[in-house]
Amino acid sequence: MTDHSLPASADIRLEGVSKSFDGKVKAVDDVSLAIAPGEFFSLLGPSGCGKTTSLRMIAGFEAPDAGRIRVGGADITDVPVHKRDMGMVFQSYALFPHRTVAENVAFGLRMRSLPREEIRRRVAAALKQVALDGYEDRRPGQLSGGQQQRVALARAIVIRPPVLLCDEPLGALDRKLRQSMQFELKQLQKELGVTLVFVTHDQEEALAMSDRIAVMNAGRVEQVGAPAEIYDRPRTRFVADFIGEINLFDGTWDGGRFIAGDGRSLPATMNGARPGAGAVAVRPEKARIVAPGEGAVAGRIESANFLGGQVLYRIAASGDRHMLAKETNMGAAARPVGTEVGLLWNEADAVVLEG
Repeated sequence: MTDHSLPASADIRLEGVSKSFDGKVKAVDDVSLAIAPGEFFSLLGPSGCGKTTSLRMIAGFEAPDAGRIRVGGADITDVPVHKRDMGMVFQSYALFPHRTVAENVAFGLRMRSLPREEIRRRVAAALKQVALDGYEDRRPGQLSGGQQQRVALARAIVIRPPVLLCDEPLGALDRKLRQSMQFELKQLQKELGVTLVFVTHDQEEALAMSDRIAVMNAGRVEQVGAPAEIYDRPRTRFVADFIGEINLFDGTWDGGRFIAGDGRSLPATMNGARPGAGAVAVRPEKARIVAPGEGAVAGRIESANFLGGQVLYRIAASGDRHMLAKETNMGAAARPVGTEVGLLWNEADAVVLEG
């Protein structure tokens, strides 16, 4: 591919892609994804779920054992890394310590043999986009972690890639700086219009930044959807449990009612669930604390964690079950530990899980 073979942003398609290591460990198992042009798309999951291997196959660092990868409609499965015209940002920054900021950013342009004046102009523009104009002559060791990550971003975007791949790029930053960089990276992606694939294990990070998220587990995709859909309507037990806090109930669908293991009928609508064994999930912020006799579940407050704008209550219920409920912090004292309470929620807020 030449420097201008793809548009400013390109769609990405993974079609039945699989990858094993040592012939035994199946890191990616028949994954199919369709990522739209200009989309901020996150691969989210725990360590070893296959998200980084999927990203490395898109980049060309790993070859799939099966399946095809298409970018902008072109099959790039067998195209070498240096001809894929993709920007890549790593958690480790991967900057050249002995080179200046400008030299680091210019590296990809020099590899493409662009004219010197064109390189100078594009490096200056890229550094301005990441708010590092004036830092051209510094070396990575003279910069903070956030500034080094900006240099890595500038180096990736200066080649004007249709696709930008980010592998845990904010993982080495402290919490406050990570939040600031999340906003900046999202803004930059929208300004550039580039298709961005972002790997992270941080649920809050994925929810805050993404247009859509693919939640991965054991090499497979469990669910793909917008952040609100992933959070509010998880389809599987794994997604419900992995994304934020959750209350999970196992039971049986009996005549349209959900009967928990202790025989209690819980508020829930079947929403296509089949009669028989099943499970439902309720987010803590959807559970209302009421008097013990008024709740679907009764218990005793075991702890109250102050979260700033909210208070998270851990409630000990029967059968060694623990429930979570969140209430808005209204400035009044939290409910005392040891208080007997009930929990209630709307039927529509109980999510039916597939497995």
